[in-house]
Amino acid sequence: MAGSIFPWREDNAFELMIDGPAFFPRMIAAIEQAQEQVELELYLVESGLCAEALVEALVDAAQRGVTVRCLFDDFGSLAFAVGLRNRLTEAGVILRFYNKVNWRRGIRNFYRDHRKLLLVDKALAVVGGTGATDEFWQPGSETSDWHEVMVEIRGPLVLDWQALFERQFHANPLRTAWRPGQNFGLPRLPPAPVTGHGLGRVAYADSRQHRDILQSLVRALNSGQKRIWLATPYFLPTWKVRRSLRRAATRGIDVRLLLTGPRTDHPSVRYAGHRYYPRLLRAGVKIFEYQPCFLHLKMVLIDDWVSIGSCNFDHWNLRFNLEANLEALDPSLTQAVATSFEKDFSLSSEVSLADWKARPLWRRVQQRVWGWLDRLVVNLLDRRG
Repeated sequence: MAGSIFPWREDNAFELMIDGPAFFPRMIAAIEQAQEQVELELYLVESGLCAEALVEALVDAAQRGVTVRCLFDDFGSLAFAVGLRNRLTEAGVILRFYNKVNWRRGIRNFYRDHRKLLLVDKALAVVGGTGATDEFWQPGSETSDWHEVMVEIRGPLVLDWQALFERQFHANPLRTAWRPGQNFGLPRLPPAPVTGHGLGRVAYADSRQHRDILQSLVRALNSGQKRIWLATPYFLPTWKVRRSLRRAATRGIDVRLLLTGPRTDHPSVRYAGHRYYPRLLRAGVKIFEYQPCFLHLKMVLIDDWVSIGSCNFDHWNLRFNLEANLEALDPSLTQAVATSFEKDFSLSSEVSLADWKARPLWRRVQQRVWGWLDRLVVNLLDRRG
């Protein structure tokens, strides 16, 4: 399926799950109930209570005869202890790591598997933006340090997620991710339904080789009629996305960005993204910065169209990462996503153009420096590619 585009599938059921205390117990219960096979693909895996609980469920499944396969990103799992790795492999879990870090590979170390996917018995898929760390969930806790969402999927669409996992699990990362600018001559995106119930498709990115996930987003942005609500923790959008957001706002569409506030794991990225605020605000885009904790979710609502998954839609992700999002048209999922957005907007601080112009000098300096460094690195990479 190299270079393929997944179609829309009918007759699926979706359930939005908000924050680790809601989705991790469900994911672990699904693993515990597995009869034949379990697949897990993650970027961030770190030793702790969350990883311990997940490993225990995977080990138990393998020991009762279930085929268990895990694909973790090597860089994202550097803090995943050897003891936990050995517990998995000794129980019979097939454990692989994507693109093992090696200083001799230079820039190739930037290519990462950023997807988040759980598959059980080819009947259930859980996709979103979580990692297996204590920031997302600690067993017994009713709150989490990082705000995240996952979607539970049942129906024909699960087999497409299975196909995506199979392709990557058996791929040689040394041959699949490092040909900057390569074009596979991809087919056109399938027509996007205007309305639907239980409709869904897999949108994905294989670094710069394949980015239908971006093409689909831009198409949706340009065709939006009433609302465009986008949440991302790392706001470094491509030029096409920024232009589409501005144009939509000038057409009178309700364009809102839900971005991370001062609580973030990468302050430099937040400051670099601030350079885009003025033009967006002047165009009429509303910007909200989430206050309670670190906002890690990646979610888009355009009219009734929903996109949820691993992709931040920033130029770094799309240049180097394997990404995957669920795209869906389903009234119940749309309502759940809209309700989640509305709650998060109410917990956020809206940034006005007047506030932006009145920001202190020290913040202006930080934004200017990090923005300049981001542009410099991108220009160097473009020349190299």
